[in-house]
Amino acid sequence: MPGLVLVTGGTGDIAGRCVAELLRRGYDVRTTVRSPGRERAALDAVSTVADLAGRLDFASPPGVSTGTPDLLAPARKGTLRVLRAATAAGVRRAVATSAANTASPSSHASEGVTDETPWTDPKDPALIPCRRSKTLAEPAAWAFMRGHGGPTEPATVLPGAVFGPVPTADTAGSVGIVARMLSGAPGGPRIGLEAADVRDLVDVHPGAMTSPAAAGERFRATGEFVWTADLPWFLREGLGERGRQVPTRRLPDFAVRLGARFRDPALREITPAPGRRPRPGPARETVLDCAGSLLAHGAVRVPAAQRP
Repeated sequence: MPGLVLVTGGTGDIAGRCVAELLRRGYDVRTTVRSPGRERAALDAVSTVADLAGRLDFASPPGVSTGTPDLLAPARKGTLRVLRAATAAGVRRAVATSAANTASPSSHASEGVTDETPWTDPKDPALIPCRRSKTLAEPAAWAFMRGHGGPTEPATVLPGAVFGPVPTADTAGSVGIVARMLSGAPGGPRIGLEAADVRDLVDVHPGAMTSPAAAGERFRATGEFVWTADLPWFLREGLGERGRQVPTRRLPDFAVRLGARFRDPALREITPAPGRRPRPGPARETVLDCAGSLLAHGAVRVPAAQRP
């Protein structure tokens, strides 16, 4: 029988959709937000896809920093903080959202299929901060749970690049790639993505929470492999007039590395990635659904000359 579920980070895209799905399935949900002022954003996002009916409440965890650029310590400490609270409360199942790139070789140099058994080397100097933070946080979570003798069972979900329809105008994470293309920004570097549909993720998480067989397991939540260079063609062909402003020209790998060195520090985080192919719902459809919802929400500014 449905009970109470805690979902951390309720204003995030994946967490918000999980909140909505759990409410739809009859659970009561408590979610965390960084400050009380963020509650309205979470309510607005969830209410577009689920009936709240008084079954959603909020908690603001103390000691959360919102301004630090350091991703490593907060990711690890935040994960362990939640697990300590969960085990202390006797929670039956704790499901952590990690990332598919924590279960793959750093180089992606060889072709083949990767499952959940590999662990990315956190000492690899080529890891970007976001990937390194996940690579450190998930093993720390498993180590903590191995040392815990209580009833709490762990499981982790490892999504790829998450696309699909968005409930609000937020363009964080992988969605930002599509938003940039819709706004007419120049093509990006050649990066390989394992596309994941957010609608599939909201099925994976409750399954990892309730299935007896999921205890102690990792689950890759990835779909079709796609190059970022393919995405503009998806958008132009699938959106018709609404996508004609999307540029199809790709930045050469050398231009990305040159820009990272002399012009754009933000590019330094992705320079190890151009040309790398991760090991493998159709990516085209989930990207188009993502783009359509961004346009419907007015989340991107289409150049006036390119409007239908």
